[in-house]
Amino acid sequence: MELKKVGNVEFVPGGVCAAKGFRANGVQCGLTHAGASVTSKKNDLAMIVADKECSAAAVYTTNKVKGAPILVTKEHIKNGKARAVIVNSVNANTCNPDGVEKAEAMCKLAADVLGIAPEDVIVASTGVIGQVLPIEPIANGVKPLAEGLTYDGNPRAVEAIMTTDTMPKEVAVKFTLGGKTCTMGGMLKGSGMIHPNMATTLTFITTDAGISPELLQRALSDVVKITLNRVSVDGDTSTNDMVCVLASGMAENKTVSAEDGDFEAFENALYNVMLNLARMMARDGEGATKLIECAVSGADTEKTAEIVGKSVITSSLFKTMIFGEDANAGRIYCAIGYAQADFDMANVDIDIASKAGRIAVGRKGCLVEFDEDEAKKILSEEVIEVIIDLGFGSASAVTWGCDLTYDYVKINGDYRS
Repeated sequence: MELKKVGNVEFVPGGVCAAKGFRANGVQCGLTHAGASVTSKKNDLAMIVADKECSAAAVYTTNKVKGAPILVTKEHIKNGKARAVIVNSVNANTCNPDGVEKAEAMCKLAADVLGIAPEDVIVASTGVIGQVLPIEPIANGVKPLAEGLTYDGNPRAVEAIMTTDTMPKEVAVKFTLGGKTCTMGGMLKGSGMIHPNMATTLTFITTDAGISPELLQRALSDVVKITLNRVSVDGDTSTNDMVCVLASGMAENKTVSAEDGDFEAFENALYNVMLNLARMMARDGEGATKLIECAVSGADTEKTAEIVGKSVITSSLFKTMIFGEDANAGRIYCAIGYAQADFDMANVDIDIASKAGRIAVGRKGCLVEFDEDEAKKILSEEVIEVIIDLGFGSASAVTWGCDLTYDYVKINGDYRS
């Protein structure tokens, strides 16, 4: 799947290690959960460390049930500063009476081997909810984890945060602030239990750009709304969702401290990273075979366009239609019609498109005749676009989803085993 570029950035390799002064690693420490027949052989514990203290910002799940790591991380970055991340997969450390104690213990273990304060550590967990997190494997794994940190360790770290993900998800860009070349990179895990609002994922982003904690938080809060918050796989919002950003300032640009042109350039770089991570997450939805990109225009407000787009990408009937490559466009009109927004269906046009072509399937609220063979060819591609014009305004929005397949049920029917 091709990366999408917006504005003046250049894609580069390296993920969270692309920016100056960031090391990462991942190891297999032996975490498991009740019901599992064997311990996974993939990496299950990751660390990201900056060479110096960073500005830090994060956004979190809106689920009323929140993983213990979120509660601890919120406290640790109240001052807008952090230096390291420790994260495990397999066990979400959620709905446990000792969850906060275990999350704090993970921070102290990381801090001790790194020689920093526990309060400078961000902690995250992902995996099965409601099972006690064994701290012993993490305690045994944290020393080799720290000893193996390298400036090109991002692939090992990405593997360690994956659960039902079938592919690693990372991206990095170069951009310019005040004449200085800066770099930003990120990694993401997310395949199921993904639905707005909030981040619907664990995402870690690093940059060597200098920016104040206040504006870093502003940029992250702005960009998450139009990227990760517009992705849905299955309608379930996770308990452990978090996106965090560390900004070291090692690019030696003048620290961004006002909402000026440099702030706009920083936000655009962040948008490029998070846009592409969001698209990767939607494409890798559990059991998915296709990425759906729903572009809604002609709305009175951006919010209306977003609501309509989300209504389409979350429709189970529409998602199965895409999987079956059956251009049953009445399902698209149906999903638009129950969107909780005000517009006149008599104005709504619909096209479907992919790299194989584009055809009209609806005009002014009615289905139109089209070549079924051509439609089948369009829907056979990996990336499918649904283009909707509401016909009464100038606002627009894009949302992302995936098809619904037999494998989604198989994956989630025996998730713990």
